[in-house]
Amino acid sequence: MENYIVSARKYRPSTFDTVVGQRALTTTLKNAIANHKLAHAYLFCGPRGVGKTTCARIFAKTINCLHPTSDGEACNECESCVAFNEQRSYNIHELDAASNNSVEDIRSLIEQVRIPPQVGMYKVYIIDEVHMLSQAAFNAFLKTLEEPPRHAIFILATTEKHKILPTILSRCQIYDFNRINVNDMVEHLENVASKEHIEAEPEALTVIAQKADGGMRDALSIFDQLASFTNGYITYKSVIENLNVLDYEYYFRLTDFILENKVSDCLLTFNNVLQKGFDGNHFITGLASHFRDLLVSRDPSTLPLLEVGASIRERYLAQAQKCTAPFLFKAMKLCNDCDLNYRVSKNKRLLIELTLIQLAQLTEPDTEGEGRSPKQVLKPVFNQAQPVQVSQPAAQASVASEPQPAYQPSVQPKPAQASPVHANPLPKTDAGKKIPVMKAGSMNISIKRPHAAQTNAVQANANPSVSVEQAYEDYIINERDLNVYWTEYAVNLPKEEAANAARMRNIRPHLLEDGVTFEVVVDNDMVQKYMQNLGAGIEAHLRERLHNRKITMNVRVSEQGENVRAYSHLERFQMMSKKNPSLLKLKEELGLELS
Repeated sequence: MENYIVSARKYRPSTFDTVVGQRALTTTLKNAIANHKLAHAYLFCGPRGVGKTTCARIFAKTINCLHPTSDGEACNECESCVAFNEQRSYNIHELDAASNNSVEDIRSLIEQVRIPPQVGMYKVYIIDEVHMLSQAAFNAFLKTLEEPPRHAIFILATTEKHKILPTILSRCQIYDFNRINVNDMVEHLENVASKEHIEAEPEALTVIAQKADGGMRDALSIFDQLASFTNGYITYKSVIENLNVLDYEYYFRLTDFILENKVSDCLLTFNNVLQKGFDGNHFITGLASHFRDLLVSRDPSTLPLLEVGASIRERYLAQAQKCTAPFLFKAMKLCNDCDLNYRVSKNKRLLIELTLIQLAQLTEPDTEGEGRSPKQVLKPVFNQAQPVQVSQPAAQASVASEPQPAYQPSVQPKPAQASPVHANPLPKTDAGKKIPVMKAGSMNISIKRPHAAQTNAVQANANPSVSVEQAYEDYIINERDLNVYWTEYAVNLPKEEAANAARMRNIRPHLLEDGVTFEVVVDNDMVQKYMQNLGAGIEAHLRERLHNRKITMNVRVSEQGENVRAYSHLERFQMMSKKNPSLLKLKEELGLELS
C-alpha cells in the first residue's frame, strides 16, 4: 500500500512565492536576503496554521542556498537545498519549546551554537512555541540571543506573543502573520483539488474556508476529510451535511419571514434548526453574520467584504434590496445582545425565541407614537377641585348655589340667626386628601358682612359687562404646594437643562411674609444668573399651577456661613450627637452604621 500523505504536508510551500496570504512578509524576507541584511534573531507570531514555521524553514533554506535565483528564491538544486528537502541538513535545527522548556535544554542549545556549519554559511535554530519556555530558560537564553556567533541565526515562532518577556522581544525583529482570507484560501484549495483530480464546487470550498477561520492547515485537513466522505466529488450539500454547518437557505428563508412579520414561521424555523442538532448560540451568531452580509451587500463600495460564492452572492444582493439600513442595524444589535446574554441565560431557547419575536416586529407599523414610551409626568400631591359652573337664573334665585373657590378659607364667616340657612360652599373631597388653607381676605369675603360679598358676586354673574380680570381670584399659596410644583417644573425640564434641573432639585424655595413672593438662595453668582434666566418660566408655571397671578421669585446669593442645601443623614447625626453625646455611645455599642 502506498504511503498516504495528508495535503497539509504534501502541498506545504517550499518557496516564498508559494506561501499563501503573507505576501508582505515574504517580500520583506526576500529583500533582506538579496541585500544581505540579515538580523541575528527573528520572531514570527500569529494564529495557528498561517505559515510561521513554513516561512522559517524556507528562510533557513534560502540563506544557505549556494546558487540563489535572481528574485531571492532558493534554487532547490544545490547540495544545501537537496539536503534540506531530504530532511538531512545539519544547518537547520528545530526545537519544540513545549517539551524542551527547561534551563538544561537551553544550555544544550547554547553549546550547539558554538559549532560553525560544515556546509553553507549559517546555522539556523528554529524554536517553535517559544512562549512555553520557563522564566529561568528565558533568562538563560538572553545573553546568547543578544550576541550570538556570526554564523547563528535564531527564528522564534509563537501563537501568543504577549507571553514572551519584553527583554526577548527587544532583541528580535518581529513579523506578525495575518489570518488567510477566504478568497486566497479558496484559490489554493482549487489548485490542490485540480492536482488531486477531485471535483469541488466553489460554494463548497467557500464553506470550508470559512470553517477553517483563517488557518490553511485546518482548511486542508477539512478538505481531506470531505474528499474521503464524498469519494472525490465535493458538493455544497455534502459539506453542509458533514461539517454540521447551518445552510444559507435557513437564514434567507428566516429573513423573509422576519420582513413579513411572520412570528410563527420564525419560531418553527428555529425549532427545525434545533431538531437537526445545531446549537442555539451557533444559530444566533450565524444570523448576525447573515444580517452583516446583507448590510455590506447594499453598498457597492463594501461589496468586496462579502466572502461567499458567486451564486449565493446574487441571492444576497437580491435580499439586501428588501432590507432597509435601520432594520439591519437594529437586527444586528438584537442578535449581538442575544449572543452576549446566551451564556448566562437560564432558558436559552426562550432567549432566542424572544429575539426572533422582536426581529419580526421591527418592520411593523408603529401605532404607539413611533415606538417611544409615553412621557412621564410628575403627579401633584394635591388635587385641585374644579369650580362648579352655575347658570345665571339659578344664581339669581338662590345665593346658596353660588360657585365657591376650591380651597377652604382659614376663617369661616358666621351667618346671622335671622338669615336663611345656606348650603355648605366647600366642595366634597375624598377622605385623606388635604386642601390647603386660604385666607378669607384674599377671596373678597368679608367676615363682618358676608352677605354683602356674596351679593356682589351674584351681581357680577348677572352682569356680563364685568371683566374677567375683576372675576379672577388669586388663591392663597403655602410653602408645601410651592415646593411640589417647583420640583415638577425641574423634572419637566428638557435634557439640555439637566444641570439646572439638578440645581433646582437641591434648592428649597422659601415663602416670604407677603404670601406671594418666594426667595431662592444659591451658592454663587453663576448659579444666580442661571436661576434668573429661568425665572420667567418658573413664575409662569407656578402662577398657573397655584392659581395666583402675583407670585414672584427673588434670587440671592447666600451670606457667609449660611447653609443653602438640605443636611445629609451624616450631617444631621453629627448635629444631633453634639447636642446629645449619648447618641455616639449608642452607635458604638450597637455597631450601627450610617447609610
